[in-house]
Amino acid sequence: MEKMNCIVLDDESMGRKLVEENVRQIPFLNLVGSCKNAFEAMEVLAKEPVDLIFSDIQMPGMLGTQFIQSLTNKPLVIFITAYDQYAVESFSMDVVDYLVKPVSMERFSLACHKAYKIFLAEKTEHASVVGSQKASKEDFFFVNVEYSLVKIPIPQVTHIEGLKDYIKIYLEGEKRPILTKMTMKSIEARVVDFMFMRVHKSFIVNLRKINSIKHQRIKIGEIEIPVSDSHAAELLEKIGSL
Repeated sequence: MEKMNCIVLDDESMGRKLVEENVRQIPFLNLVGSCKNAFEAMEVLAKEPVDLIFSDIQMPGMLGTQFIQSLTNKPLVIFITAYDQYAVESFSMDVVDYLVKPVSMERFSLACHKAYKIFLAEKTEHASVVGSQKASKEDFFFVNVEYSLVKIPIPQVTHIEGLKDYIKIYLEGEKRPILTKMTMKSIEARVVDFMFMRVHKSFIVNLRKINSIKHQRIKIGEIEIPVSDSHAAELLEKIGSL
């Protein structure tokens, strides 16, 4: 059975625990994160593929609706809330379902099966699209910076530097890089389809922004970036095909 990775988002610990218990009773759900705010959820989304979000709405700092609207590649969403006044707004966001607390297991299961049908249909459609042509992707994404979500326009990124659990994203025309908690592997997956390449364990570059390459050193403006031996041949091959 194909499983859906899901996360629970609720600022109240009791609310999270109730949803977690329900999730464990649905055989096709795989819980990969339980978060008390949108920023914790962003960290999970940056590290794990997530197919479904169970989200509360009224939370300190950022409403669940605001969080969902901020996502570039939005997973399926089921809102679980104690308030019914957000229902119209929520369904205009094309969510799977809107559950008002307290939620019976029968109602919860019904919403999950609805999400699963959509998930399987999308998987089939995606496989068909990939088989015929490359699916188009948004040219931006959001990252968590000091408790705020900051939009990153991919074409303006010159290069990315890895620092243990953090990365620095350098943007054209900006003096200071954007620092965010994210792995090089996860950021590489976001930009690889936009002519970016990892040229060193600590550096990913936008191939379109390269000014020159000399002695395994890339120059972008006044910045010099090392190229590791293991990536040198691939870099020259990709540059030659541009």
